[in-house]
Amino acid sequence: QAPVVESGGGLVQAGDSLRLSCVASGRTFGNYMAWFRRAPGKDREFVAGISWSGGSTSYADSVKGRFTVSKSSAKDTMFLQMDDLRPDDTAVYYCASAAVIRTPASPSDYLYWGQGTQVTVSS
Repeated sequence: QAPVVESGGGLVQAGDSLRLSCVASGRTFGNYMAWFRRAPGKDREFVAGISWSGGSTSYADSVKGRFTVSKSSAKDTMFLQMDDLRPDDTAVYYCASAAVIRTPASPSDYLYWGQGTQVTVSS
């Protein structure tokens, strides 16, 4: 079983919504979970993160007000609700898990990564 598994990507039009899910197995369950994305020709970037114990959240400026990260502790699942999608949101979205977090936006803080799910937004 993969340590973290994403699902929910797809092809949508600008203005549409999608909800991504990430399921983490018990061994890879971390104190902080986050979503990153990588667009073609660009570096991986932080999108949103959530503290599993306190529920505090963090967002990249580019998605604030449009994306919402949440969790279901009972199901060990993290979600990313993406509304008002734009063509520049097109990317492969990755789920990541960290045991100890210092800087949510720093990929090096995360120990486990999923395979990614493709999100494509057409204009």
